[in-house]
Amino acid sequence: MSYQKRTALALASALAGTVVLMTAPAAHATVVDVDYKCKTPIGDKSAVSPIDIKSVKSGGGYRLTMSFQKGVSSSPVELGKGAMSPGAVIKVGGADPGQVQVSGPPNSAAIPANTPIKISDLSGTYTPKKSGKVDFTAGVLTIKALGTTTTCTPSNNPGPSLQLDVTAAGNPQSTPDDGGGQLPKTGPLDSAVALGTLGGTVLLTGAAGVLWLTKRGQGAAVR
Repeated sequence: MSYQKRTALALASALAGTVVLMTAPAAHATVVDVDYKCKTPIGDKSAVSPIDIKSVKSGGGYRLTMSFQKGVSSSPVELGKGAMSPGAVIKVGGADPGQVQVSGPPNSAAIPANTPIKISDLSGTYTPKKSGKVDFTAGVLTIKALGTTTTCTPSNNPGPSLQLDVTAAGNPQSTPDDGGGQLPKTGPLDSAVALGTLGGTVLLTGAAGVLWLTKRGQGAAVR
């Protein structure tokens, strides 16, 4: 294989690597089983429910939706329409630790006695204060019904249901040049893309130099 062909293949590989970095997924979601231990007015209860957390970009933040695939508690009496109101905490870890309060509408239909209470989707808004990778994990669930409160706490140390690359308003990870000659700081993905692009540029320059030298050498040989 000629030197020019080897150089072209190397250039194509570098550019392909840069494209992969630029198109890497910014979110990862998974369904996580959460083992809830509930303190109810009639004693302790427990149940496992798969939890799913999704996000949708909304202005400078993210609209989070927490979904329960199974009921986690029950009532000894029927709960009439609108008698039960759920809410929960989503724990935020990673670059911007904290928590997000989410809530849902009251039950749209009566819930029979001694039947697992199906929790409606809970939603809330998360606005990042710092840029970087964050994860979202199911926290404490609260169910209010008929003047009582049931508190359900995850007991199995569940893993995150959602991971995101977030950017805070104003990109606080970037700092302007204060005259001291420091370059602006960027997030990990930005740095990787910048390095990949720089590598491609250096390779392009090198290839151009090699081809120019090759042609110049060939021209000298003709003379």
